[in-house]
Amino acid sequence: MAAQTGVTSQSTPARSDNDWRLFLQLLPYAKRYRQLLITAVVLLIPSAIARAIQPIVIGQAISLLRQEDSTWQFLQSWDLSTGLNFLALLLLVTIAGRLVFDATQGYLVQKAGQRMTADIRYDLFTHVTSLAVRFFDRTPVGKLITRLTSDVDALGEVFSTGAIGIIGDFILMLVITVLMFTKQWQLATLLVLILIPTSLLIVYLQKQYRTANYASREELSSLNASLQENILGVSVVQLFRREQINSQLFNQTNRNYIREVDRTIFYDSAVSATLEWVSLIAIAGVLAIGGKFVNDSNLGFGTLSAFILFAQTLFDPLRQFAEKFTAIQSGFTAVERINDVLNEPIEIKDRVQHFQQIDHGVGEIRFENVSFGYKPGEYVLHNLDFTIQPGEKVALVGPTGAGKSSIIRLLSRLYEPQEGRILLDGVDIRNLPQAELRRRIGIILQDGFIFAGDVKGNITLGEEYAMAEIQTAAESTNVSQLIEQLPQGYNTQLRERGTNLSGGQKQLIAFARAAIRDPKILVLDEATSSLDVGTEALIQEALERMLENRTAIIIAHRLSTIRNVDRILVLKRGKLIESGRHEDLIAQDGLYASLYKLQMLDL
Repeated sequence: MAAQTGVTSQSTPARSDNDWRLFLQLLPYAKRYRQLLITAVVLLIPSAIARAIQPIVIGQAISLLRQEDSTWQFLQSWDLSTGLNFLALLLLVTIAGRLVFDATQGYLVQKAGQRMTADIRYDLFTHVTSLAVRFFDRTPVGKLITRLTSDVDALGEVFSTGAIGIIGDFILMLVITVLMFTKQWQLATLLVLILIPTSLLIVYLQKQYRTANYASREELSSLNASLQENILGVSVVQLFRREQINSQLFNQTNRNYIREVDRTIFYDSAVSATLEWVSLIAIAGVLAIGGKFVNDSNLGFGTLSAFILFAQTLFDPLRQFAEKFTAIQSGFTAVERINDVLNEPIEIKDRVQHFQQIDHGVGEIRFENVSFGYKPGEYVLHNLDFTIQPGEKVALVGPTGAGKSSIIRLLSRLYEPQEGRILLDGVDIRNLPQAELRRRIGIILQDGFIFAGDVKGNITLGEEYAMAEIQTAAESTNVSQLIEQLPQGYNTQLRERGTNLSGGQKQLIAFARAAIRDPKILVLDEATSSLDVGTEALIQEALERMLENRTAIIIAHRLSTIRNVDRILVLKRGKLIESGRHEDLIAQDGLYASLYKLQMLDL
């Protein structure tokens, strides 16, 4: 699927992409199920014919009762009872045929539609999880959830009830028009002349509906984003007594959404009302002109009755066409919004043509004149140039906002530097497969994220490890005792975000998660800050084992915990201003010494 790049803001109206272009973007998904769709379309033809001849059959029954000349010749030679029984049986056959054809066609269309919707949802999820962290920095999670759920469901309506149904309605209208002209061209012309301007008016109203629907879905995204934010931050909301204020803000967003929904309801209702009145006008016109023809003996009652039914039947598919077109317009709105995400460029890709292998990596890290900023022209790291030797334990120190975490994000390639390059064992990390890079680097963050699932699954994260390996990793990080204290041990089910664990327990699982992968480089980003004194003593012993023969980068605000590292890099406003061992930096009496003395005063 292809569309304009960039996430559209709430106020963005429907784009200039025409409906045909948007429809073509869905064809690759439709081609996967072409056999189901072709069969469904073929079944529309006999269903349309069966429905279109029903007014003729009823008209013939009336003509037969009145013994009119317009009665089919073979019926005129039968007695009245036999003729009426034949017409009743023929009408029953057309009804039964429509039932079979419509049921089979509807099942096939729904089946294909649901499978195509599932494919689109999978592609969207895969693409979203491949996007750079920069995209998530500027996109609320609630808006992404709306894309993956309600937008994809709306798109499913295009397949399941929309596009194929419109083809069926068009075929039915075409068959009815042909049959009308074979019966009486004047009345047929009258109905067609009413049909054409009505169709143009419906198209106009549907375009207005499309614009209103796009705005309502943007408001729904904002509503979901607000809801998700307040649920995740409910403890802060309650602690700071923000319930009433946040409720008012949510209510405003909710009212904005309802206002836009009201616009969609107005245009949808306008379509239904227009078709209802036009249908009545068409029947009145047929009665007026047809009645005059009957008085002049130029038309039989049976043919007039057939045309009254034709007028109803002709506008019924147009009414259904409008309803399905509404679903399609919603689907096209969803296509536009989904394309906003699908066309977000994947900034960080594997450079297949430049792949390089590290056969015997030893864990050397080198930053060569690296500059980086989250926004263009606003650098948070300036011309960083340093090397971390294999097996060296290096601490990153500096005030908040100095760029410590940014260095880790660049090293793990969650972001790309604007200038310079980062080398791992002499290889530019951009020339390494991302899976290989992240296999060599184990990162333990301040807040260990826990997925819903069991304990062992949160350690392996979907990779294949024997139970013995999982237990060994847990024992090496002194986590095994805590895990065994859980109700079902390694099989204990953890809730979303690990709400049935303490902060320390979640962090210990994060340590085991890193240990089982045996990385050459270990990164600790305030990894022990959430541990109590007893747990920290356990993990400190495990850390000493984990750090053996590994390169380590340690970010710690408590400077007393990094006194024994090989080297300390001191950062200020994204620049490296000091480097050395603890004793040497204290002797320099620079920024590090000031920070250390301040912390000692707090103890």
